[in-house]
Amino acid sequence: MPDPDLNLLIALDALLNDASVAGAARRLGLSASAMSRTLARLREATGDLLLVRAGRRMVLTPCAEALRERTHQTVHDARALLRPSGLEPDLARLQRTFTIRANGGFVESFGAALIAATSSAAPLVRLRFAPKIEKTSAYLRDGSADLEIGVVGNMGPEVRVQALFRDHYVGVVRAGHPLASGPMTAERYAAALHVVASRRGRASGPVDMALALLGLERQVVAVVPGFPAALAIARASDLVALLPGSYLPAAQPDGCWVFALPVTVESLTISQMWHPRAEADPSHRWLRQLVLGVCRARIPRQHVPA
Repeated sequence: MPDPDLNLLIALDALLNDASVAGAARRLGLSASAMSRTLARLREATGDLLLVRAGRRMVLTPCAEALRERTHQTVHDARALLRPSGLEPDLARLQRTFTIRANGGFVESFGAALIAATSSAAPLVRLRFAPKIEKTSAYLRDGSADLEIGVVGNMGPEVRVQALFRDHYVGVVRAGHPLASGPMTAERYAAALHVVASRRGRASGPVDMALALLGLERQVVAVVPGFPAALAIARASDLVALLPGSYLPAAQPDGCWVFALPVTVESLTISQMWHPRAEADPSHRWLRQLVLGVCRARIPRQHVPA
């Protein structure tokens, strides 16, 4: 048997990523007719149609879906073999867009400092902050995200993790709120009306479980999608907001009173996560170190993991 044409791997990766002959052609700088001929060769080599028409668009066959991640990883590994891995990136000339999936609270708290540090060291690098609607490793696996910031969940055993800092929840009320005077007890806290920030629309969490152990229950009257909305509502009403301590320094909650919770709630470890394919990438390694440095420079030493 003749050796396979390994150049077909690059075309296969583009076709499986774009699910489009025209899109793959643009990505590789080929004509649509040349890419169509390449697709025919790939079909012959794999024994599968790979892309089939569904109405006005093309969709991947089950075989193509199964090959997609393996093909992308193989092409990435092959390219890594053919370039120096131990060299430091030329930051002055580095032109790259890094996509970071993070919630709005992280972007508000650390985004400005991270952008400033990036622009200072690598002026041609662009940061793209993508919303973190759900907790999944799919974006790291398919390469559409370079980093994921947040609490580690079920991300899969292959995902690399580095702890950035420990966070904790605090209560926030408007200045002059009844809770702002007198001792803060679990009973007084539970008796107040509350607003909760949850992108999934959940009204309860660890605070409620801690209150339940004391036979108490708080009344949540509003659920909002993010911390900025919760803070704004607490500032303009008698509702009590629950916010991460790391969010407040950047938010500068003028006219608010921040207090420690009267119940014990486990702290959160905020981490950065990435796919193994980026482990040895010098530019990606530089980005990870930059994120780590910016976060730890803005967090009190007692909240930095050992």
